[in-house]
Amino acid sequence: MHRRLVFEEPVSRAAIWSRRLAWFSLAVLLLSLLLVRLREPSIEGLAPVAGAYIFVFAALGLAILAFIRIWQSGHRGIGMAAWAMLLSLILLVPLGYVAVKLVTKPALADVSTDIDDPPAFSRSQAALTARGGRVPPDVPSVRRRVQRQAYPKVVPILLEIPAESAFDVARRAATGLGWQVLETARPGGRSGAGRIEAVARGRILHFSEDITIRVRPRVDGSRIDIRSASRLGNHDLGANAARIAAFVDEVELLMDNR
Repeated sequence: MHRRLVFEEPVSRAAIWSRRLAWFSLAVLLLSLLLVRLREPSIEGLAPVAGAYIFVFAALGLAILAFIRIWQSGHRGIGMAAWAMLLSLILLVPLGYVAVKLVTKPALADVSTDIDDPPAFSRSQAALTARGGRVPPDVPSVRRRVQRQAYPKVVPILLEIPAESAFDVARRAATGLGWQVLETARPGGRSGAGRIEAVARGRILHFSEDITIRVRPRVDGSRIDIRSASRLGNHDLGANAARIAAFVDEVELLMDNR
């Protein structure tokens, strides 16, 4: 009885290392995101995340190299390379999302429903302490006009109810969205306006945005204006406009359920 020897092609080393590096990059990325969440938010604090993506790109490059080597030499390991490429591409989705937002959204970090007379942020001790002593700076009128073009639906909320009732609705909407309400002032006094100061935090990186809500009486009801400002950078990727839209939706829901 004769035995026939079967020689299997070796496994591509690039495929092996691409899979290892893809799993390693996943672990590094998750750890870096955890570090960002635990630390005080800052642009410099994103350095570990940027470092993690170096490994992601390296894993993707190795996977591509593995496909080339397998095609040329017939080595095994195409499954490893395919898995490494898939995992790398999945990890790159958030980066692609950020890139799209940077290209499609204007470089704004402060959005208001009233671009002519934006609500002012409180300078009380409680508000300043919560914001780390920071007061969002005024935005030039030129930048406000950019906002009008980019977010035409970010407009004042007009309600056919008294300012006192509108204030309660606005406060309920803020708490319903999970914002931290710092202080409130009911409508009245010389200006007749009510005010709500709040802080919203992102779900993933816990970056904070400062929010101020102004409620004014009108002849036929009330008007609510809201301003949302990011603490870091000069580009919010559309987050502040989205936050205001969520507030508007919450107010409309509460009004429908009255």
